[in-house]
Amino acid sequence: MKEKEVLVKVEGLSKKFCKDLKTSLWYGVKDLVSGIRGNSLERTLRPKEFWAIQDINFELRRGECLGLIGHNGAGKSTLLKILNGLINPDAGSVTIKGRVGALIELGAGFNPILSGRENIYNNGAVLGFTRKEIDEKLNAIIEFAELEEFIDMPVQHYSSGMNVRLGFAVAAQMEPDVLIVDEVLAVGDLGFILKCFKAIDTILPKTAVIFVSHNMPMISRICNQVILLSKGKAEFQGENVSKGIDLYYNSFLTNEDSDVVFTDNSLELVNASLENVKKENGIYKINWGDTIDLKFTIKNFSLKKMPFISFAIYDKEQRGIAEVFPENQILKDIEPNSEIDFHFVFRNLNLSKGIYNITFSASEAYSKNSYYKIHKAITIQVEHDKQIWTSFLIDSELKQVI
Repeated sequence: MKEKEVLVKVEGLSKKFCKDLKTSLWYGVKDLVSGIRGNSLERTLRPKEFWAIQDINFELRRGECLGLIGHNGAGKSTLLKILNGLINPDAGSVTIKGRVGALIELGAGFNPILSGRENIYNNGAVLGFTRKEIDEKLNAIIEFAELEEFIDMPVQHYSSGMNVRLGFAVAAQMEPDVLIVDEVLAVGDLGFILKCFKAIDTILPKTAVIFVSHNMPMISRICNQVILLSKGKAEFQGENVSKGIDLYYNSFLTNEDSDVVFTDNSLELVNASLENVKKENGIYKINWGDTIDLKFTIKNFSLKKMPFISFAIYDKEQRGIAEVFPENQILKDIEPNSEIDFHFVFRNLNLSKGIYNITFSASEAYSKNSYYKIHKAITIQVEHDKQIWTSFLIDSELKQVI
């Protein structure tokens, strides 16, 4: 089978910035003079300079999708702006074949005083399409963006969601050879995001996609290779997308104190632990499918009856995954100024690999008159030999092949 052509080739790419505007302007003058004399820019840093990206290398072929991940300030936006030709690198080279559709900033490339229709023609012309080609795609772009009623209104009056819909519609429906999509998709509503992913699935066989997001399920959904950036450098790079995501999540592991989000001062949680489980850096590590025994101790100040205890489990992106409220609780009489121990058993925990926080809540009854609530009462890390990025890995067995 013939190997697909390389559409994006990045070699030794580096870009440095200066923290001080006055110094930056002075360095700019010196670099200009140095360039006139024929001297090349050096790869060394001068005082007050820092590397936004440093020595980035990759190739992207038609039909491939590269995910760029990392914390804010890791260098993702700088890399995208260089790829899109908005800024020049200080070292290295970028080679891109074909037309490039980019959606890297909300409303970028739009003239605010022109209508949506006029901006479609402007953007299409920038991509290298003739007016006839744009005419053929115009209705599809307007329909995809769901802006039939507003397409002749100046885009300066568009909402952020309308800007995203129009920008993505132009970038995707024009079917460029290279499509660059930044975090702006996070602004859209769920229905439109699903439509965008369907569009990416459709054009991906003919396009090379560079996708930037802090949403790891989105990255795992469409990317077949990943670069994890940290302080401008590629901390991880390769086709093992799940490993890159795992390293990204691990960078969040801290030993922060739990935070009380509500209390009426009638009780407090004084201890939370897992029985017979080793704790490392404030995190209890368990295996997929384990049964765990949660032990909680509360200090009761003024309650006369046992509180109703419930739990909620959140993943690392703070999405609610599960709720637990054992119904066999007996709310018996208790004494003020006393400590009470609870044991709760979670059986066959089928949460997929990852980090989870358990929220502890105490109330008069289920969803009634809350006394106390604390996020991150316990943090657990589920371990498994397979990298699964959906919320659950269900225990299953193949009984028969039909």
